[in-house]
Amino acid sequence: MIFVPLPFVVALLLLILLVVLLRNSDRVSVNRPFLALIGLCCLQSIVLGLRWGYGVEAMRFILPVMGGCLPPLVLASFHSLIDRDGARAHDIWLQALPPFVIVALLFLAPNLIDFALILLFVGYAIALLRLGRAGPDALDGARFDGAVAAHKALIIAAVSLCLSAVFDLVVRLDFEWKQGASVPLIVTNANLLWLLALGLAAIVAARARALPEPVAEAQRSSITTAQDREVLDRVDRLLNEHRLFLDENLTLSRLARRASLPARRISGAVNRLAGKNVSQYINDFRIAEACRLLRQDNGSVTAAMFESGFQTKSNFNREFRRVTSLSPATWRDRNRAA
Repeated sequence: MIFVPLPFVVALLLLILLVVLLRNSDRVSVNRPFLALIGLCCLQSIVLGLRWGYGVEAMRFILPVMGGCLPPLVLASFHSLIDRDGARAHDIWLQALPPFVIVALLFLAPNLIDFALILLFVGYAIALLRLGRAGPDALDGARFDGAVAAHKALIIAAVSLCLSAVFDLVVRLDFEWKQGASVPLIVTNANLLWLLALGLAAIVAARARALPEPVAEAQRSSITTAQDREVLDRVDRLLNEHRLFLDENLTLSRLARRASLPARRISGAVNRLAGKNVSQYINDFRIAEACRLLRQDNGSVTAAMFESGFQTKSNFNREFRRVTSLSPATWRDRNRAA
């Protein structure tokens, strides 16, 4: 009977999900950095299977280098969901340096590789948490429909990096205390938990990016000071008159450009006056539109979901329950009966 290591099963699962993402890329905007991240997780699972499932010793030189590539790619992927900061050239070294450091340690100080990887994973986990410390509004380049899920994926990715650091430490201690007797079990099982979690988080966040905005709509913010009420009134007028909330690719940065206001100013005004994040504020408009459609039209719940600006059923159901405390179908039945 052919022995199939568990890492190969995880790699196959990630590969299938990656293919599904690529096939749906014509209907949903998919972030390329996240695709690369999913591919790297898949490849690392295969290398893990070859190293610990089939005992291919050459893989022990490749694994740490791949491990050094993962945290920078995770940070770069989520950073691509932020528009207002833009790409900063001086941050490129944060993405390129870690793999070269690991390669150098392979030749100069192999004993320090485990400690270097632990510091690397913990450091980038902290950087991820700092990136999303403002909540879903921090991801101003993500669609409002997917910002909350993308922010949760960011937290999961940060936790996954910390788990990897913990597993690396346990492996190091096992070598010190038991001459590595439990290493295959730890690596092929425990490490797959964080790899799978990281891959699934990347899949969720990959679909949160909005489609490219037409060049004609791009405008620089021209107003830098305004009162919160004035900001919110301007946003409300824009949403009501132009019905921007129906645009499934609407993002905080795109809304800010249309309103000629700084994105942080809009976020602050909504947070302080409405007591919620911008994603929830926009979704309130969408749920109101969905309720109108469900009350007046004979179409399906799915049709109302798409026509009100949502793209995924899970987000639609979650936001509908948040606003109305009912499922869409139940709400429609009660209001039509009334």
